[in-house]
Formats: sequence, C-alpha cells, structure tokens
Amino acid sequence: MTVSRSYDAPLDDVWDACTNAERIPRWLLPVSGELRLGGRYQLEGNAGGVIEHCDPPKSFSATWEYGGETSWIELRLTPEEGGTRFELDHIAHVDDTKWAEFGPGAVGVGWDLMVRGLSLHLASGGAPVDPKKFMAWMGSDEGRRFMTDSSEAWYAANVAGGEEEKTAREAADRTTAAYTASEDAG
Repeated sequence: MTVSRSYDAPLDDVWDACTNAERIPRWLLPVSGELRLGGRYQLEGNAGGVIEHCDPPKSFSATWEYGGETSWIELRLTPEEGGTRFELDHIAHVDDTKWAEFGPGAVGVGWDLMVRGLSLHLASGGAPVDPKKFMAWMGSDEGRRFMTDSSEAWYAANVAGGEEEKTAREAADRTTAAYTASEDAG
C-alpha cells in the first residue's frame, strides 16, 4: 500500500521531521535506537526494525517489525513546486485470513493518522503535536469521521485492486469498527 501527500514545506524540513530522533516524537511516537544505515530503531509501543537503505534527503527504507511479523517501509521525498511530495510504501506479505478480516484499511487508516500528525507538525512550523489533544480529536465526531472516511477510501482501493465488493465492504466495516469502537465506548 502507498500513502502520499504534498506538504508546503521544503524537502530538507520534511526529511528532518521524518529522520531526526528529536523531531519524530513531536508528531509520531518516541523513538529509540540508531537512526542510521544498518541501525535498529524502535517506536514506543509500536513497530521497530532495521534501516536498510538511506539516500538523504530523498529516501530511506527499513523493516517494519510488529506483532511477530516483518514487513517493509520505503519513504520517498520529492521536491515539487511549493513544497515536497511525501510517498510511503508499506509492503507486507499478508496471509489470506488476516487480509480477509480487515483488508488494506487495517494498516492504511493507521498510516493516514500518522500522515495527519506529520501534517499538523509541519504546518505549525515544527511544534509538537499534543498527544492528549490528538487522542481527544480521535475520539471526537471529527476524528471518528476522519477514520471512517479513511476506511472508506481503503475500501474503494481494495475494490479497485480486484476484491469482491461484499468481501471488501465487510473488511472495511470491521476496520472502521476497530478504529472507532473503543472511542464510542468511552
């Protein structure tokens, strides 16, 4: 799967936001480890892995190790008029059972939330995104609408990729519920 976004920020600033251990926690999660070629990183409470390729300030790739499974991410940054194009590929070998349960939205909604955090960080001139405010937003009607709309977009991508509409709909509904149900209960 691929997520992309254009930012009204210079290439070097977007690169720094995505690779600087002091900035990553301002929009994503605290990170530890060695952010260098061959280095191992760990996002607090989430994935970790090894940085396999790095071509500053254009691209890097790394393993994405989470829940006993390994997948890969590749980030590409391209200058464009007025800013920078951000493209992130997440490549995973997914078993049919897990795919059938949630489809691409299982990880797609999470990456869309991550891109929103980066957007807020860059738009504020590099100020930290307040985690409590972000979590409150996720529980708000606007946040639940964002996650539902994201899940719907991943449903459409799943159908466009050849999945049967009924199967894709059921997976998208489970994904939406997984991202919004806990907030509804609170």
